[in-house]
Amino acid sequence: MRLAICLLAFAGAALFTALLIHQGVRQVLDAFVRGGWGILGVVVYHLVPLFLDAAAWWALFPRVDRPSLHQLFWMRWIGESVSALVPSAAVGGDIVRARLAAIHGVPLAVAAGTVLVDITLGIFLQAGFTLLGLVLLVAATGKDSLVGPTLVGILIALAAFAGFYFVQRLGIFSLLGRIVMRMAGSPDWQSLAQGGKTWDQVIRSLYARRRGVMGCCVWTLSSLVVGSGEIWLALWFLDLPDSVLNAVILQSMVLTVRSAAFAVPAGLGVQEGGYLVIGNLLGISGDGAFALSLVWRAREIGIGIPALVTWQLLEARRFWRRRLAAKAR
Repeated sequence: MRLAICLLAFAGAALFTALLIHQGVRQVLDAFVRGGWGILGVVVYHLVPLFLDAAAWWALFPRVDRPSLHQLFWMRWIGESVSALVPSAAVGGDIVRARLAAIHGVPLAVAAGTVLVDITLGIFLQAGFTLLGLVLLVAATGKDSLVGPTLVGILIALAAFAGFYFVQRLGIFSLLGRIVMRMAGSPDWQSLAQGGKTWDQVIRSLYARRRGVMGCCVWTLSSLVVGSGEIWLALWFLDLPDSVLNAVILQSMVLTVRSAAFAVPAGLGVQEGGYLVIGNLLGISGDGAFALSLVWRAREIGIGIPALVTWQLLEARRFWRRRLAAKAR
């Protein structure tokens, strides 16, 4: 895993550098600097879709186990930042937010189950948002060169996650527990199978809560749409074609590219390529499209670094409390 991550990070950095040189370092930096203090506005604006994502997660919790929206907001903030900045697969942040919820009193099965359901629903909704962006792109430009590859990618993703959804409903965790127990040839693993059964029951109960599922879908879709405002602000501050249509198209298509390249740390290079391709179709210059991607990365850093520091402080405080309690005993 470490070798694969290093190789993907190196390949992404090489692609990023090659694209930057091709567009012209000076031209890209000049385009980026045009954003000025407006880039800070983009960073602050991102707190709005981040809050909507936290509300989507909050809606999935049963009332008896539901943390406050404020708590889930900073957990989501930390989780998103881990996924964006820590050199691991993008799911790393989801593991972290499930852990944080469990540490703060949510039963582990519920914490992990809500994250799993949130991810599954989010993928389906993002696929729909991508289709919307694709339709708008063809209508705005008349070019359909991306229709075939995008539709194929969407169908593959939907098939994979439809299978993922059905195995969740069928009871994947108890099945895995039984498989491990049989492979080990020992009843000592019985607790693993029983724990898997508990997880499966929790996940089924979460999907059975129609109001929670609908609430999660509404908030997630709102986040995707409102997040387009972030792109619109960046286009405006960079003095690029700043129509709402362009913002929605860029938001939907680049999110898809970034999700498809989840194994590449921070989507390095891949994200820039997506902005260049879609930006070119929308009449945005290469240096402007690259600068737009840099604004996205500035937002990730501006939001993410404080989150990572907060996360480490929380973990350090928990570690020292446990150590002091052990000494006291």
